[in-house]
Amino acid sequence: MMAKAARAAAAWRTYREVTKPGSPGLMTRIRAIPRMAGAVMRGQYAGMGKGKLAMLGLGVVYILSPVDVVPDFLVMVGVVDDFGVFLWLAATLLGESGRYVEHERNVIQARLVEDEG
Repeated sequence: MMAKAARAAAAWRTYREVTKPGSPGLMTRIRAIPRMAGAVMRGQYAGMGKGKLAMLGLGVVYILSPVDVVPDFLVMVGVVDDFGVFLWLAATLLGESGRYVEHERNVIQARLVEDEG
């Protein structure tokens, strides 16, 4: 029950962060995910380590994989574990990609200031 409440709270925090005025919107964050992954892999973005990126990749593989840690024939438990991983993955990706978009904006702003000076 506590895990369910924690997942719901994480989903609510993510929703509030994505809809906050001035914050990058949902589609901006989603489109930034591949750029963020590439920047992490090239060492151009220190906001996320390769280990965390690997964990996110494992989360995607887990959701897409036909092999489950908890089989779906155990109806409630099997579906709930997939949904929990999905919520964690969505919340983490949206949060991280929002921070990455802010990082990109700061880098662009710094370059504009350098060009003016």
